[in-house]
Amino acid sequence: MRSLDLHPIFRNNRDIELAMRQFLFACAQSGDPVAEIIPGKGSGQLKRRVLAFLDQKHIRRLYARHEEDPRNPGRILVHFR
Repeated sequence: MRSLDLHPIFRNNRDIELAMRQFLFACAQSGDPVAEIIPGKGSGQLKRRVLAFLDQKHIRRLYARHEEDPRNPGRILVHFR
């Protein structure tokens, strides 16, 4: 399973979006069924941002669904087709 940890870049908005976009395109092309994005627990602000990014129409086309990991709320699982 591929993983993207956003902790090192959480302060730079442009870097976060670029990293997520590149990560999702790479995962979609690789054929992996599931990938994880780790915004961490914290205040929840970064997690809300990740979810808003994933819900954009042009990004939704890349994957089948996403969910919060039931055992770890600081981790978002993205399921591909």
